[in-house]
Amino acid sequence: MPKNKIHKGLAKRVRVSKTGKVRHRTAYHKHLSSHKSGKRLRQLRADRRVSSSEAKRFEKLLFRRLRGRNQPRTSLRRSPSPEQRRAMRAEKAAANKE
Repeated sequence: MPKNKIHKGLAKRVRVSKTGKVRHRTAYHKHLSSHKSGKRLRQLRADRRVSSSEAKRFEKLLFRRLRGRNQPRTSLRRSPSPEQRRAMRAEKAAANKE
């Protein structure tokens, strides 16, 4: 079965934080800034977060779970730490012996 490939164009334009939020750069900031006001340029300088509906669309392109603006942190499943894995294996082994 073939592997899923991420959308390279989107992957180059966004960064996913550890908490699963997507950061992206706003449009209209790269050039032609001489006629734009200072306030507008300052606001464009800030990295933006993606809304939930956009994050849902990005999930399909990046093949991974993401968080939008109004999704709780608990919506992401975290991988267990090595200590938690050992504890889970020990519990499973104890349950199998009984």
